[in-house]
Amino acid sequence: MRRAHLLGLGFMTPALIIVFLFFLAPVVLTAVFSFTSMSSGTGISGGAYEINEQTLRSLTDRGFPKAKSEKLGHDLYRIGEEGLGAVEADFGKAFADEIRAELSGELFEGRRDLERELKKLRSRPRSIRDLKKAADLFKRSVLNTRFESETAFLDGVGETGVELTADDQAVLVKTAYTGWSWTTANYELITSMASTWRAAKNTAFYVLLTLSFNVGFGLFLAITTFYLPKGQAAIFRAIWILPRILPPVLYVMMWKWLTWDTGFLSIFLSNFGVEPRNWMLNSDINAWVCIVLINGFVGASLGMILFSSALRAIPPSMLAASEVDGANRWQQIRHILLPQLQWPILFTTSYQTLSLLTSFDYIYLSTDGGPGRSTEVWALYTFHTALNNYGGVLQYGLGAALALVLVVIGIAASLFYLRLFKFNELVSQPRIEQ
Repeated sequence: MRRAHLLGLGFMTPALIIVFLFFLAPVVLTAVFSFTSMSSGTGISGGAYEINEQTLRSLTDRGFPKAKSEKLGHDLYRIGEEGLGAVEADFGKAFADEIRAELSGELFEGRRDLERELKKLRSRPRSIRDLKKAADLFKRSVLNTRFESETAFLDGVGETGVELTADDQAVLVKTAYTGWSWTTANYELITSMASTWRAAKNTAFYVLLTLSFNVGFGLFLAITTFYLPKGQAAIFRAIWILPRILPPVLYVMMWKWLTWDTGFLSIFLSNFGVEPRNWMLNSDINAWVCIVLINGFVGASLGMILFSSALRAIPPSMLAASEVDGANRWQQIRHILLPQLQWPILFTTSYQTLSLLTSFDYIYLSTDGGPGRSTEVWALYTFHTALNNYGGVLQYGLGAALALVLVVIGIAASLFYLRLFKFNELVSQPRIEQ
């Protein structure tokens, strides 16, 4: 390899590292997490084995014998060496030896039954409180007890006297495990849950309307200001650039002040007999109109900048020649301006599509997917599922699967735009040089 090539590779190395760390690595990790059952309940590290009331209900639903499930939920008392050692330490060797001789290996389903037998022993403690304490030393229950390994968990279950078949053991171990596991269930849930289909429909509706507004209105602003005097055009562009440069929180707060039941719109319309209402969240239609306009003005600002820059690069001689030939403004727009904007339109459309698919900040700040999740798009649904689900467990694995679907859709949309705008022709060698 020539030194010049090595030098070029050296200059590219920082960019390649940044691409790997901030693009490829997150996508790869998202793909990996999407095939796990990680959640705030399992954590992201290894789990343990534990049976609680919810586990017992899940066991019954999964075909585990109900009688065995109920037995696991009870406190059992087994006379064993561990308990005898504790009795000897607390109440003396004589009492422990008598229990060993009379009750060793026996299993009691309640403390009262064990206390009844302990009362028959001559060396028992005379205090009822001490007798109860001695009985508790033989308590063997797996309920709400954490076991760090499968072997310890099964040994603990065995001490309760519950006999398990191979199938029972498999169901019990799988249900009691609190850690995450590898699974494809996330993608099955995506295709089966009604909430994902609703989010998909909302996303398609949102992207289609907002993208049309972004590109169309941005193109309109660029062309109309192109024909204005430079001073006036600069003023109008400065005004329309404000939504882009304002902080999102401040920008959305201005919209809320406009649409609140005590905001400007309600105060103004009250003069005409219209009752005050929250115009942003009053209905699904109102919410969608506000969301499209909020995001549309921001996207149109970017489009206006790009299109205006491209229009200023058109040689004035082309427009002057068209005027000499008798072309009007519409003919100039159709045959000169629009053909020169193919590259900016391709970039703006692709960028805005990917941005609308993956961003949700303006929706989150304005409606948070309401009213009734009617404006919850896929990206916001992913955020709620993985990071902001106040109604339940945060599902990291399912959220990663939802995010990966967006990555695939974004790549597919980019390829579609490259074909739609005939990218190969845009980058082909000019005919005069062929």
